[in-house]
Parts: sequence; C-alpha cells; structure tokens
Amino acid sequence: MKASSNRATDGLRISGMTTTLESPPDVAAIHAEIDAWADAIRHKDVNNALSHFAPQSVRFFMGPPLETDSPLKDNLENWFRTFDGELGYEVRGLTITASGDLAYSHSFNHLCGTKTDGQQADVWFRETLCFRKIGGQWRIVHAHESVPFYMDGTQRAALDLQPPSLG
Repeated sequence: MKASSNRATDGLRISGMTTTLESPPDVAAIHAEIDAWADAIRHKDVNNALSHFAPQSVRFFMGPPLETDSPLKDNLENWFRTFDGELGYEVRGLTITASGDLAYSHSFNHLCGTKTDGQQADVWFRETLCFRKIGGQWRIVHAHESVPFYMDGTQRAALDLQPPSLG
C-alpha cells in the first residue's frame, strides 16, 4: 500500500509525537532540530543539513557501506544529485527522550522523489538519531537508518511496508 501522495510539495508532516519529558525545553529544541534538518533534506540544502550534525558523527545510512566514513558534505551532495527536484519527507511516530546533555529520537520516515533516471523513490524506513548538547545547541552525533528484510531466505529488503496508523 502506497502513501496517499508522494509529491515533494506536500511538505514535511510530523505526526504521532510522544516524548519522555526530562526537560521540556530540551525536547522542544530537539524537535525543532529534527524539523529543520528534515526541511533541509526536503530542499536538498546541503549546508543547512550539515548544520544539524556535530563535527564528528557516526552515520549508518541505508546505502553502503555499513558505516560511512566519507565526509558528510560529500555524502549529502552525492545523494542529492541522484534526485530531480525536491524530496518528499515525512516523519511519523516521532519519540524524543532527553536527559542532561544527551538525547535520542526514533521515528518511521517516508522518503519519496524522482530519481535522475526517472525512477520513483518511495520508501518507509526506521531512523534513530542520537544528540549531544554542544555549546548550548543540540547536534546529531549518530544517525541510524534501516529497513527490515524478509527472513524467508530471499534476504529481500521489505520496501513495501508502511508503519502502523498512529492516530
């Protein structure tokens, strides 16, 4: 079952947010970071996307390798070049937990757009982000994206899944 729309112009939708409130202002600040980072992804704005990451971060993106060691700027520029126009991006079921100078979030994210070869990208994936407060600002220090795979012997990525309805 496909999402009702995959147009990039639909904008960012964040739904079903829950939080563990150790510090409500910190949770709100992290939510704002996620909003702004996702908007940068939608607009393929490399510099804005970079601004939400710590100078040193660990990144497990969906594409190979298992852990990227390439500079984040290069990674983003190369990935964004594979799409024509803006990207559709939805964050669903966002949960944020913050305590002290560390926090994490997890969500189901939907990415869609038109690849430069004309193919339509349309995938739901799981994302966990870890944050550290650096110089008074919350920055992403670890990003982990994944899709499940069918454990039926085929090892096919389960790209046809969608998250449960979150109200």
